[in-house]
Amino acid sequence: MSNIRKLFDGIEKKYIAKTFFTPLVMVVEVILEVFIPFLFSKIIDNGVADRNIPYIVKTGLLMVFISLASLCSGCFGSYFAAGASQGLSHHLRNRLFAKVQSFSFSNIDKFSTASLVTRLTTDVTMCQNTFQMIIKSCARSPIMLIAGTVMAFNINKSLSFLFFISIPILLVAVLGLSSLAYPRFSDLMKKYDTLNASVQENLIGIRIVKAFVREKFEEEKFTKACDAVRKAQVHAEKVIIFLMPVMQLVMYLSIAAVVWFGGHKVIFGTMLPGQLVSFFTYVMQILMSLMMLGMVFVSTVMVRASIKRICEVLDEEPSIVSPENAVKQVKNGSIEFCNVNFSYTAEKANCVLENINLKIQSGQTVGIIGGTGSSKTTLVSLVPRLYDCLEGCVKVGGEDVRNYDLEVLRDSVSMVLQKNVLFTGTIRENLLWGNENATDEQIVQACKAADADSFIRSFSLGYDTVLGQGGVNVSGGQKQRLCIARALLKNPKILILDDSTSAVDTATEARIRTALKQLVHETTKIIIAQRISSVKDADIIFVMEDGKINGCGTHSWLLENNEIYREVFESQQQGSGDADLS
Repeated sequence: MSNIRKLFDGIEKKYIAKTFFTPLVMVVEVILEVFIPFLFSKIIDNGVADRNIPYIVKTGLLMVFISLASLCSGCFGSYFAAGASQGLSHHLRNRLFAKVQSFSFSNIDKFSTASLVTRLTTDVTMCQNTFQMIIKSCARSPIMLIAGTVMAFNINKSLSFLFFISIPILLVAVLGLSSLAYPRFSDLMKKYDTLNASVQENLIGIRIVKAFVREKFEEEKFTKACDAVRKAQVHAEKVIIFLMPVMQLVMYLSIAAVVWFGGHKVIFGTMLPGQLVSFFTYVMQILMSLMMLGMVFVSTVMVRASIKRICEVLDEEPSIVSPENAVKQVKNGSIEFCNVNFSYTAEKANCVLENINLKIQSGQTVGIIGGTGSSKTTLVSLVPRLYDCLEGCVKVGGEDVRNYDLEVLRDSVSMVLQKNVLFTGTIRENLLWGNENATDEQIVQACKAADADSFIRSFSLGYDTVLGQGGVNVSGGQKQRLCIARALLKNPKILILDDSTSAVDTATEARIRTALKQLVHETTKIIIAQRISSVKDADIIFVMEDGKINGCGTHSWLLENNEIYREVFESQQQGSGDADLS
């Protein structure tokens, strides 16, 4: 019950109102529907038997009126139920998406992207459909069951006991099969996660797939995922499919018994023909109500797995949040690491950063260089508090980053990551991510600094050119320059460029570095690079190896005193034939 309450936390009142109106309207429909067989029996026994045409017409018109009123009630009930269930799905998807947005990287790492997509789509849809079925049937079926039983007893008590035999049989079938179904449906949802992961991975990496001619391999992998879903679904639903034949068998046996014994009563004159017809209709209503209640129960068992998965996301607490009485202003762009250790698993034995101590003055240009896997990106990820350090502290503007309001801190730090991400929309809309209030003049200035203005103007629509998902219609170098321009528009106190010029030529990179000095000279700039030419003019350069700082100093000092830096420099000098790097 606690999980169910969580689904409705904070839902809008209009959806709650529709939820309550649905069963009320359905009760009206049931009451009207129950009168129809009664009136029909009167037409047969009183009107037809006595050939009373006025009575037949009057009662028939009353039946038509009641039928229309019942139809309208049913339509309103369906309308309210659809509105309430759609409102629930809208509410859940908004809450789930907002929750995911509040997650830190470590929270997101706990759930796979594909699993989150499944929870936002398939699981929510399961809840929506089941909720709609419940609010339509929670009042309709029990009231129909009670009203039909009362009317049947009024007609013939002895005949009424026949269909009571079917009730325990149906209950045993529903409870037994439902207990077997839950774990199977839970496994099915996990198979959906795997299927979505296969689709997502293939669509994101479609260019790599085609470049390596791996279409058949991907098709086979997807086919296996589809087959796993099919098998899991068959395994789950083959339990449920037995329920309907059992329910139908019980229903038809009950109807046959009513026809047999009721027919004998009519023949021997202890029951009127109209009464048998109406009794037969009430039996049908009762048995259909029982079947509907059984299906609702089965649906609630099936949806338990989806509710659990949704609540897992809603219950997940972000591991990084703003503290109480958080600092609301970053004074400057100074950075200090004090005895910092960090592990993605929160275990000291698996630290990827060890004993990091460094100081960066506000406004300095800092270079970070090191081999692949030396944890350069991890180091700078601690500055905007994308992760929290395991031990020690990171200070920005002289204040521990854990004391800042997260929004304030991250607004003061602008990052251009290794994997450059652009979103569907125009170039202008993507650039405004950096500053939604930026003027056209500021946009152009930032793009010129990133050496992006010229290629943007080469497009027929210029800054209004529409980018495909992920910026698929621009080159890697153009994408990098757009991301740099977007970061510059933020006017941050700290600018982190994580290998963000790797896809541009050295001449373009030199122009970008020159423009950055002029445009954001008061901003602290951290440049992570593989090329020494990218960092040689920095005020200070840190050399990293295996998650530790191997050395720091200027370009000339490191050439003389740091073996790793000198080896990298010499290998790049030989590869480029450039004798003037020093």
